[in-house]
Amino acid sequence: MKEKNLDREKQERKLNFQKDNFSTMNLDIKNLLNAGVHFGHLTRKRHPNMVPYIFMEKDGTHIIDLNQTISKLEESLTALKKITKTGRRILFVATKKQAKDILIKHIKPLGMPYITERWPGGMLTNFVTIRKAVKKMAQIDKMKDDGTISTLSKRERLQLDRKREKLEKDLGSISDMNRLPGAIFIVDIVKEKIAILEAKKLGIPTFAMVDTNSDPNLVDFPVPSNDDASKSIDIILSQVADAIRESLNDRDKEIETKSKEKVSEKSK
Repeated sequence: MKEKNLDREKQERKLNFQKDNFSTMNLDIKNLLNAGVHFGHLTRKRHPNMVPYIFMEKDGTHIIDLNQTISKLEESLTALKKITKTGRRILFVATKKQAKDILIKHIKPLGMPYITERWPGGMLTNFVTIRKAVKKMAQIDKMKDDGTISTLSKRERLQLDRKREKLEKDLGSISDMNRLPGAIFIVDIVKEKIAILEAKKLGIPTFAMVDTNSDPNLVDFPVPSNDDASKSIDIILSQVADAIRESLNDRDKEIETKSKEKVSEKSK
């Protein structure tokens, strides 16, 4: 059953195509349209808390208000930059098939931890156990490097290799995450609900792409957007990656400046 039309004010509102309004992100709203960021789910799947972020209904599908997308994305980028500038890391989560490679493409070069396979239960709330599993992976690597593994039987070596492969698949991308992240960014909070619950339990700030079938109130910084289409995921994550990269560069410059100042003071 189709939803009733949204209030007249929203229906009559025009999308603003002037790029200057969003120059802070160098993002053209037309690019969001081309990427399908505005396409939501069928009206019958709408979550009631997403009403403020819906522009209109078309052919039984809800259309996301891209002005809201821009506003919330800017808000999220500002917060992410502040967190990364302090040296804290952002954990990214995207286990749906169409999002995995896109997330790796944008996030891996930043050196940020990420999960693209099944979310390990207790990843955050039982972090100590997760760290032990990561250390086990390092121990196996050490055995290979120093030749200790050659003293084991063929069966034992095979078992260790299989265990190492499984650990690498599940935890390899977070192997250097020595403490809880400063925040978590999720693609599709319906699919990653356990990650959301763990982060909220520990008071870790949550950021996410939130589609019309999701509850934006579960996230501290929701970005209303199509979390199913690969082009939509790509354009949002590219903005996030650019903002974090800028913040990391600024932090490196500040550290370098302070280091030079200390050297200068000692030489006096």
